[in-house]
Amino acid sequence: MQDKKIIIASDHAGFELKKTLVAHLSEKGYDVTDLGPYTDQTPVDYPDMAALVANDIRTNAQDIGVLVCGSGEGMCMAANKYAFIRAGLVYNEETAKMIRLHNNANVICFGGRMIQPAEAVKALDIFLNTPFEGGRHERRVQKLGDLK
Repeated sequence: MQDKKIIIASDHAGFELKKTLVAHLSEKGYDVTDLGPYTDQTPVDYPDMAALVANDIRTNAQDIGVLVCGSGEGMCMAANKYAFIRAGLVYNEETAKMIRLHNNANVICFGGRMIQPAEAVKALDIFLNTPFEGGRHERRVQKLGDLK
């Protein structure tokens, strides 16, 4: 997935982990767009940040999203309001693998207060390097997009 553009955003509670992830992705040579915030000094609402990432993916379906808030739950809930988004909350390497392998996730969500930065970096690498398995999962993923 190194040829894909990665769009990342957080709220103020996820800011520090977002900074770590942006630095890691940039170091690995990914094309990263950081949609903010650029400081943790001003409260930012997670639904607004999730909408920024989702709207980018609406325009550029090949892009991958990364969202970080305090628990990861709010970002994941907000992102999944969009029918074309398949966001998964990741809390270890196995969940990162499975949301790509079986669910073809295009957005990965982290809880900045719930996961250690080193574990999040490992999980993100696994997410970005795991292909969708397809097969029996294809029809299920299609049904996700059909939900209203």
